[in-house]
Amino acid sequence: MIKKIIGLSLIVSMSLFADIDKHELDKLKVGALVVKDLKSEHVLYSKEGQKTLKPASLTKVMTALLAINSGKMNQTVTITREMTRVEPTIAGYKKGDQIILSDLVRAAMIHSDNDAAMAIAIALGGTKEHFVDMMNAKAKAIGMRHTHFQNPCGFDDKEHYSTPNDLLKLTEYAIKNPKFNAISKLNNHIYYSQNTHRKFVAYTHNRLLHKYAYAVGIKTGFTNKAGACLIARAKKDGKDCVIVMMNAKVDRWKTAKNIFEQVLNS
Repeated sequence: MIKKIIGLSLIVSMSLFADIDKHELDKLKVGALVVKDLKSEHVLYSKEGQKTLKPASLTKVMTALLAINSGKMNQTVTITREMTRVEPTIAGYKKGDQIILSDLVRAAMIHSDNDAAMAIAIALGGTKEHFVDMMNAKAKAIGMRHTHFQNPCGFDDKEHYSTPNDLLKLTEYAIKNPKFNAISKLNNHIYYSQNTHRKFVAYTHNRLLHKYAYAVGIKTGFTNKAGACLIARAKKDGKDCVIVMMNAKVDRWKTAKNIFEQVLNS
């Protein structure tokens, strides 16, 4: 009887991980990679899941989440000089522009605009530093034990780091929020300054949203030191998969699509 149970357990275990060609993934030139089946709640593949790396703009998942959970999404934010002193990806706000917080969140998530992320931080935290404290407190509360944020944008800093496993925890927490999900899968967003009526357009950097029918978000990131980063999610026929990829030296879009095809079509 015991042998039958062990044999059955082995078959079940093999079936859970048969969806992923682990040998091929092992060959990929990525700093770290984690793949999770959200329906079964099993991690299908993990390479350096606990490795501390620079998260680049994957950081903005936390920035956006704090804004969404603030209950102030309809609040108007007056842009200050400090909010605009960022680079390189920006919406191009000018001092005095009045932007609705929900538009700032969309700009930060979709086009990864750093002036939008900084505006969120200062508007909600009073100062960038206090908002960063809020980010770190939230990270600790949801179990991100190997993460420390130093800014709301994802700029490289020796004190700004995370791990794929921690970012997976953040993602699983974030996608419980319908507003977050609706924003993270947008291809673009058009909005206006409330006082000057200047037009802004945010276009996504996430090529999966253009090229893969089952992609539903979540966030891209890149800096010279962090390399190409990606948190991607796809859903099909009741299946739900999330990928966290950091410091990728491969085509992250093609790699993510291939992984999704294996998981979602199995």
